Amino acid sequence: MIIAGAIRALQSDITRINVNLNIIAKQIGVPDTVTNELKILISEGKKIEAIKKYRMVTGLGLIEAKEYVDSLCVKKC
Repeated sequence: MIIAGAIRALQSDITRINVNLNIIAKQIGVPDTVTNELKILISEGKKIEAIKKYRMVTGLGLIEAKEYVDSLCVKKC
């Protein structure tokens, strides 16, 4: 039980760190290759794969990842 709690805490920390890194990267102009990859997957009709990839990269939950991928959809996905 203690180990599971510690793992959850570490996962939460990693998620926060990834979010902060993404914010910093945008502010200093680092190209967002992940977003480009997600847009390609979406254009190929692979929305679920895009959501999975975003979750893997960011550590975010399903709902947050889906909302982000949905925000990338230029037309109906």
